[in-house]
Amino acid sequence: MLETIVAERRQKIDQLRASGISPYPSKAKRTAYCKDISEKYDQFEGKEVTVAGRILAWRDIGKLIFASLIDFSGRVQLFIRVADITNFDLKLVDIGDFVSATGIVIKTRTGEISVEVKELTIVSKSLRPLPEKWSGIQDVEVRLRKRYLDMTMNPEVRDIFVKKGNFWRAMRDYMLRNDFVEVRTPVLEHTTGGADANPFETYHKALDTKFYLRISLELPLKKAIGAGFDKVFEIGPVFRNEGIDDEHLQDYDMMEFYWAYENYETAMPFVQEMYRYIAKEVFGKTEFVRNGMTFDLAKDWEKIDYVGVIKKHFDIDVLTASHDDVKNKLDSLHVKFDPSRTKHRLVDLLFKQIRKDIVGPAFLINQPKFVSPLAKSKSDNPEITERYQILIAGSEMGNGYSELNDPEDQLNRFLEQQKMRDSGDDEAQMLDYDFIEMLEYGMPPVTGFGVSERLFSYMMDMPIRMTTMFPQMKKEERES
Repeated sequence: MLETIVAERRQKIDQLRASGISPYPSKAKRTAYCKDISEKYDQFEGKEVTVAGRILAWRDIGKLIFASLIDFSGRVQLFIRVADITNFDLKLVDIGDFVSATGIVIKTRTGEISVEVKELTIVSKSLRPLPEKWSGIQDVEVRLRKRYLDMTMNPEVRDIFVKKGNFWRAMRDYMLRNDFVEVRTPVLEHTTGGADANPFETYHKALDTKFYLRISLELPLKKAIGAGFDKVFEIGPVFRNEGIDDEHLQDYDMMEFYWAYENYETAMPFVQEMYRYIAKEVFGKTEFVRNGMTFDLAKDWEKIDYVGVIKKHFDIDVLTASHDDVKNKLDSLHVKFDPSRTKHRLVDLLFKQIRKDIVGPAFLINQPKFVSPLAKSKSDNPEITERYQILIAGSEMGNGYSELNDPEDQLNRFLEQQKMRDSGDDEAQMLDYDFIEMLEYGMPPVTGFGVSERLFSYMMDMPIRMTTMFPQMKKEERES
C-alpha cells in the first residue's frame, strides 16, 4: 500500500516538472501567519494575504475544495474554487504537501475564517502520506523515533520545545542581569571531571590521541575564575554514558555558574530566586506537580542535614559507619546493590531511599567529604563539606558548592578518586594534573552551581525523553 502511494506521488512530481513547475523551489512567498489571520480577523478582513504551510486536510466537493493549512503559528482554512486555480491541476495536491496560497481573507457561510484562494503553489511535494491515526498512538518509542511526525500531528508537542527554549532564555537572562559573563568551553577533554559519571570516548585524528566528551562544565569554568573572571556561566551539552530512564539521558544540556569571592551560603538564596524567576517567566506560576507530589517554589525552602536525616531514618552514622555497616543496612531495607561498590556509593544509595519521598523544595546540606570530592570542607568540621543539593519531588534538581581551591587537598581527593577508578569504579573522577597546576598558581574563593534540563522536565511533569526533541535511540535497521 505504501509503495503504491509513493509511486503515485512520484508520478505527480513528474507531471509537475513536465508542466514547468518545480515541486521543490528554493523559496516560498508568505505575507501572513495563520494565527494572526485567525486572531486578528478585523485587521485582515477583505485583504489579500499569502500563507504558507502544510496541508493537513483536503475535502474536494466538486467545484469547491476546503483545505486545512498549518504553519508554525497555527491553522487556517483554505477556501478554493476549482475554476480559480489555472496554473496547475489541483489533483496533484496531496495531504502532507507544503503549499503557498494567495487570496482574500473572508468568513464562509458557516462563519469559518478562511483564505479564499486565487493562486496556489506547491512548494514541497510529500512522497509519504501522513499517518491517519497518529494522535491516538500510545507507543512512545514510535513517537520519539518519528518526532517530526509527532510535532506535525500534535502541535502541543511542538509547543513543549518553544517553552523549553524560553526556559533556557529565562535562565540566561537571570544570569546576565546579575552580571555573569557567558563563556564557551571545550566539549572534548583529555580528562573528564566535575561529576561522577562514565564518559563517552572518541579519537582526535589530527592530535593522534584519545579524548572524552565532557561530563560537566566545571573544571574549565573554574580555570576561568583562576584566570581572573569574577562571575562566569555556560549553558551547553554534556554527555554521560549511563542508563536511560524517565530522569536520565546520555546527551543533555545544563547550566553551571561560578562566582568568585563568595561561598555556598551566598549562592543558595541566589539559586532559589533564579528558580522562582524561571517559573514565573516561563510558566506564569510557582506551583507544580511531579510524580503526584505538589511543590511550590515560592514557599520557604527547608534545609535538610545529610548525615542527620540518614541517622534519623536508619539509625546509622555514615561518618563513623564501616563499609559493612552500610551494606547491612541496605540489606535490611531490601535494597538491591552491588556489594563491590565503595562506601561512598552505598551511602549515596542509602540516602536515595529517603530522597524519593521528599517533596521540597529543599536544600540538602552538610554532606560528607567522601561523597563531595570537589567541595571545600567546613572549617569547624573537616569531614563535612560546604555543599548543597536542591531536592524537588523526590529527586535532585541542582548541585552547588563552596569550591575547593587548596591544590594539595584537591590532589589528595583526586588520588582517592583515581584509586576507586582503578579498582573498577567507572564513575569515579579522573586525576586531572592540569587542573591541579592551575590551582597551584592560585584560584580565589569561589562558589559554583549546576542544573540540568531535568528541572524543565519536572516543571512539565513529563519524562525527560518526552521533553527532548530528538532523544538518542537504538538504531532502527530497515530496508531502503
